[in-house]
Amino acid sequence: MPRRLLATGLTAGSAAVPRIVGGSGAYFELEDGRRVVDASNTAAPLGHGHPAIVQAVRRAADAPVVNEGWTWPERGLAAEELLATAFEGEDWAAAVRFFVSAGEANDAALALCQALTARAPLVTRERAYHGGVGLSRDLTVQPQWHGGLSSSSGVVAPPRLAEVRELACPRGSRVSGDPGFDLDDGWRSRSRALLAGSAAVLLDYSQGGTYHVPRFQDAVAELGDEEEVYWIADETVTGFGRVGGWFQFQHGSSRPDFVTMGKCMTAGGAAGGAVVVSSRVLERIEGATWQSYSTYRAHPVAMAALRAHLDVSAREGLVGRALELDGMLLERFSKLAAEHEAVARIDGRGLHWTIELHGPDWRLWRGQEPEPLASRVAEAALRAGALVATSGEQTSIFVAPPLIVDEAELEIIFDALDAGLEVADREVARLDPRSA
Repeated sequence: MPRRLLATGLTAGSAAVPRIVGGSGAYFELEDGRRVVDASNTAAPLGHGHPAIVQAVRRAADAPVVNEGWTWPERGLAAEELLATAFEGEDWAAAVRFFVSAGEANDAALALCQALTARAPLVTRERAYHGGVGLSRDLTVQPQWHGGLSSSSGVVAPPRLAEVRELACPRGSRVSGDPGFDLDDGWRSRSRALLAGSAAVLLDYSQGGTYHVPRFQDAVAELGDEEEVYWIADETVTGFGRVGGWFQFQHGSSRPDFVTMGKCMTAGGAAGGAVVVSSRVLERIEGATWQSYSTYRAHPVAMAALRAHLDVSAREGLVGRALELDGMLLERFSKLAAEHEAVARIDGRGLHWTIELHGPDWRLWRGQEPEPLASRVAEAALRAGALVATSGEQTSIFVAPPLIVDEAELEIIFDALDAGLEVADREVARLDPRSA
C-alpha cells in the first residue's frame, strides 16, 4: 500500500475537494489557478492573511517555548482582554483556562463537572457535535463523527467512556421545513428525567443544522439548575460574531457555568481553545488545583493571534456584521428554497446556514458512498466559484463565509448555490418524475 496522508474530509468523495495552494481575504487560490470564494470556513472569521493576524503571529514566532506549567505574561493579558472585550457586562464570567482546541476544552470541562458532582452521566442535545477527543467525542452524537470507522458495509464506533443522554430539541426552520415542537409539560418531564443524576449538560448552537432557540436554552438551564447539573455553552462555531453578537447564549436570559470556544478564537492564526468559568464554579474550586496539563496550551503564537482578533473585531465592529447581513441572507435563502424542488429545509442565523436536501435520511450515512448528492451539489457550486462544505452527510450543505465577506462575494456564493441545487433538482426529478 502506498504511503499517503490519512485524513477525513468534510465532503465525502473527491470531486468537491480541491487542492488549495493559497488564500487572501474571502478567497481561496486553487492549484488549477482558479480563485473561489471560501463559503464554509468557521475557523477564519477575518478571512485569510488578515494583516493584524499575520503581524501578531510573526511577532510571537520568536517567543520561547513556554509550556502551560510556566508563567508567560501574554497569557494573563489574553485572558484579561478576552473577559473585558467579549464578556463585557457579563460579571459572572470570572476566569479563563486555555486549551489547544475546543474539543479538548469540552473534554476538560466535562471531566471537571464529573469531579465536582461525583456523577458520571452527561447530557447533550440531538445531532450535537462537540469534538473528537475523550468526553467531547462521547457527546458528539452526530453518527458520522463518532471517531471510529464508516464504510458502505456499516459503522464501527468505539465504546463510550460515559453514559450519554440526548435531549430532544426544537429543530424548526426560518425558511422551510418542520416548524419544530413546543417545550410543553411532556418535554419538561422527559428532560428533567434525563438531567437528574447527571454531571453536566453541554449545548451547542449550530451543529446538525439545529440553531439557537433562546427559550430552549433557558428551559434547559432552569431544569439543570433544579437538578444541580452544570451547564456548559459550546460556542465553538457560534462565538466571536458568527451569528450575531459575541456569543449565542447571550440571546437567552440564562447564563452558563462554563463557556467553551475554539476554532475561530484565534482567527486562524494558530490552534487554540478556551474555557471561561463562572464565579460560582471558581468559588467551588477555590483552594484546589484543576489537575489538567498540556505542553502546547496557551502557546505564545495562539495568545498573540487571540489578542489581535479581539482588537480587530471590537475596533471594526465585526461582531455585529452577521446581524447586519442576516435579513438579506434570509431573503436570498428563501428565494433558493422557493426555486429548487430539491430543498427540504433551510435554517440559519447571521453568517451560518444549513441547506438540507430531499434524499437519503442523514442517519443512514456510512461515510464512503460514491459522491453523495450533497457532494455533487458542492462540486457544481465549486465550478461556479464558491467552495461550500457538506459535513460529510449525504444531504446537508453548510454555508459560512468569513465575517469580512462583502455583498458582491455573497452574490457569487448564491449564484454558485443556485447552480449546485440544479443538480439536486435533477436528482429529485429522476427519483420521482411527479416532482418535475
